[in-house]
Amino acid sequence: MNRSKEIALIMAGLDEEYQRGVLDGIISYAKQNDVNISCFTAFCGVVSGRGFDVGEINIYNLINYKMFDGVILMINTIQDIETKQKLLESAKASLLPVAVFDCDDYPQFINVTIDNKGAMCDIVRHVIEVHGAKDISFISGPKSNPEAMQRYSAYCEVLAEFGLPIDEDKVFFGDFRPSDGRRAVRKMIAEQEKIPDAVICANDAMALAAIKELNKNGIRVPEDVIVTGFDNIYNASHHYPALTTVDRPLAEAGSAACEMVCNAIDCKAWEQTRKLGSKALFSESCGCGNDHSDINAIRTYRKHTYAIIDNNRRDVRLLNSLISEMSEAETPDDCMKRIADNAASLECERLCICLCDDWISSYSVKIENSLIHGYTPKMSAPLIWNKGEVSEVKCFRSSNMDPRPYTTGGNISYYLPLHFRERCLGYAIISNGDFPSHSSVCHSLIMCISESLENIRRLTNLNCVIEELDKLYVIDPLCNIYNRNGFIRAADTKFNECRMLGQKILISFVDMDGLKYINDNYGHSEGDIALKTLASIIKESCDESMVCARFGGDEFIILGVNAEEEDISKVEDAIMKRIEHKNKLMSKPYKVEGSIGSVVTRISDDMTLFKLITKADEIMYEQKKRKRNSRYLRRY
Repeated sequence: MNRSKEIALIMAGLDEEYQRGVLDGIISYAKQNDVNISCFTAFCGVVSGRGFDVGEINIYNLINYKMFDGVILMINTIQDIETKQKLLESAKASLLPVAVFDCDDYPQFINVTIDNKGAMCDIVRHVIEVHGAKDISFISGPKSNPEAMQRYSAYCEVLAEFGLPIDEDKVFFGDFRPSDGRRAVRKMIAEQEKIPDAVICANDAMALAAIKELNKNGIRVPEDVIVTGFDNIYNASHHYPALTTVDRPLAEAGSAACEMVCNAIDCKAWEQTRKLGSKALFSESCGCGNDHSDINAIRTYRKHTYAIIDNNRRDVRLLNSLISEMSEAETPDDCMKRIADNAASLECERLCICLCDDWISSYSVKIENSLIHGYTPKMSAPLIWNKGEVSEVKCFRSSNMDPRPYTTGGNISYYLPLHFRERCLGYAIISNGDFPSHSSVCHSLIMCISESLENIRRLTNLNCVIEELDKLYVIDPLCNIYNRNGFIRAADTKFNECRMLGQKILISFVDMDGLKYINDNYGHSEGDIALKTLASIIKESCDESMVCARFGGDEFIILGVNAEEEDISKVEDAIMKRIEHKNKLMSKPYKVEGSIGSVVTRISDDMTLFKLITKADEIMYEQKKRKRNSRYLRRY
């Protein structure tokens, strides 16, 4: 049995109708011929901040070309020049069959091209010859886009053909986005003495946005100005007025690209370039009539429109539900469970959430050192939802991309980036479903998951900070036992328990002898060593029920519950024996020594913890005096 072909599809703007049209053709061919498609897609230009786009295009760094047999590169959908160049170089270096669209700059690639120029020429000629337009503006795509430049070239050539001037102030370059159409019209109204006779747009999205902006300013289409588009998207023909545009065989182009790459993989004969035709469609936005009497067309439109509205309502409900649930997720496991509970609504076969192994990295890691470009060598897949069954893969290599690759053919998988600004969190894989390409909320849903993961990351790190601050508040950093604050917090609870249960309590106060002598003669670093040594001895001499702490500079304290009188000698003897043993092991020029005062008593109603501590302190000082007197008598 032959292995299924694996093709990487690289694109941006999955929610745009041009991309969906080409994708439909690719999917159709792939399913009919058992070809697996892995679609790596980003949504760029959504916000003005560069950081968001960096996080989106990082998905292209995931692609391991060694895992594929061929590549379909929709380079014409990617606007960032640096990203575009990097993808072209990677595709060339892979030595795989690569198909591109409307791009003859790379003769080593298969090129599926649709005639952009001829149909655009027909549109411009039509508004001049039929509708008498002489003052004509142009809203273009980016200068870096070959298709945009072909359409702009057609505009220039036809104007020259009719002896009409090309006014650079009447040409607006954008990114094929609706916002470009709006901005161009606003500039037109603000800067030009009069509205032009016609506005030729390089795609339908900009044309429809331009019409809306013109209408907002009381300018009618086509009565006051002609507006035309390009691509014949669904909204173009069902808009009012219906848009004069260019119909392009997008699905045929996608199918042809997939077919030609597959033929190249199999070393069959294939064309290096396949050129498809396009056709100008003249409609209401230029003043041409449109027959609305076709009852079947009206029924089809109503049926299609109802399906769009119904699907949008369903998707919005799903998105609202997920946003509400994800806002309450506080742990990674909780987050994954909530995603799994909603996965069936995506109407896909499989959903995988793949996370970098440091996605929840410590708060101490600065953003500039965080993972921004690429993915960690090891990943985890905490959620694999497959036809209702939930599982996970604790560790897999990012070079494998899919934690559980398909062993059959005809599967379509979409790889979507999970990130917060430029910080990479991981990626999602949605397989065998139309949701990524046909839902208007797919990107919103992926952003919702990313936001939830980032919130959990921040909450986890915030809890770490709180724990660290709490530790600094209650733990002595030198001796690594409780400080005075920590002792009071822990001892107060035990003190009250002993009072309620009628148990006796033990308080031992330990004062280090000769710390000033060690500091003066051997340095403060040796003094610190001596303090740490005594602290460790005290800690080792206490059982689990006891609380020990550094109470001051060279003072330590021990509290024990449910105590008896004999516990005094147990604790004090244990400390003194360990001190003697430690001094032998350390072989220091000084000795670690301490004086201890202890008290065991039942707690009366008027007794406080500090009264007991004071009593133990007094007993300790009595012992310290006896030591001094003993040394004095030995000296004389």
